[in-house]
Amino acid sequence: MKKVKLSAKIDHRKSLIKNLVTSLILYEKITTSLAKAKAIKPIVEKLVNSAKKGDLNSKRQLFSFLPDKNAALKILEEISKRYQDRSGGYVQIFRLKPRMGDSSQQALIRFIPTKMTNQEAKEDKNDQAKAKAKTNV
Repeated sequence: MKKVKLSAKIDHRKSLIKNLVTSLILYEKITTSLAKAKAIKPIVEKLVNSAKKGDLNSKRQLFSFLPDKNAALKILEEISKRYQDRSGGYVQIFRLKPRMGDSSQQALIRFIPTKMTNQEAKEDKNDQAKAKAKTNV
């Protein structure tokens, strides 16, 4: 199996991935490097699928994986209900312009919106326009 190493030792990599996944769940969108975004995407997809089952075993797995219990509760109560009729593809990655300091490729990773209100649709268009503007600059 291919593992993404992210230039870190295994303990640091595990904690980094857990913290990135927790931040994505709590804030529903984060900006990070493209490699880190690609590394956490399949993990988040599996966690949402597990939360959609809703049985005791999946709840225990979520609470043991995520360091913040509020994130585990949010994925169980809100996010899994939002994507109940969807079979996969819960997050999307937008490429942004490279970071000024070291020119590493940046990315915006977020949950795909479902059935948005007018205000949320305007915010989504603004986010996409900002992401497009950052890549064009």
